[in-house]
Amino acid sequence: MATDGFTTCLWFDGQAEDAAHFYVSVFKNSSVGKVARYPEGAMQPAGTVMTVEFTANGHKFLGLNGGPEFKFTEAVSFMIFCENQEEIDYYWSKLTEGGEPGPCGWLKDRYGVSWQVVPDRLQAMITDPDPAKTARVTEAYMAMSKFDIAALEKAYEGR
Repeated sequence: MATDGFTTCLWFDGQAEDAAHFYVSVFKNSSVGKVARYPEGAMQPAGTVMTVEFTANGHKFLGLNGGPEFKFTEAVSFMIFCENQEEIDYYWSKLTEGGEPGPCGWLKDRYGVSWQVVPDRLQAMITDPDPAKTARVTEAYMAMSKFDIAALEKAYEGR
């Protein structure tokens, strides 16, 4: 794993390698890299996975099996910007499998990692200079779990 740029470290309790393979199966431009194992006398049993390097959608990650001390929270989430409803449906379906849907495009995957699956056009809609448009779009998406692009466009246009 290169040392330039950023790598996101995700702390797991024994699930790092499974999670890496799962994320690689969901995202394009993804691969699993080097796996390091705990040696004798370490904090985890010898031979178990300590870290796994992986790339998901071109972004570098390091999965760390650090133990049960820390859990994921919604305070940090990964945003997936989608061009169309097909992409939203795909990511929503894959990432909620074994996880749980949340409000306003948020979800937790099977490992407890929070994601936001959003239309790439949403930011433009909610920052439109017309306050009536932004109010309608905000009201529409606040009532959604998985985003419905057609319903957001309808609200934006005032139909």
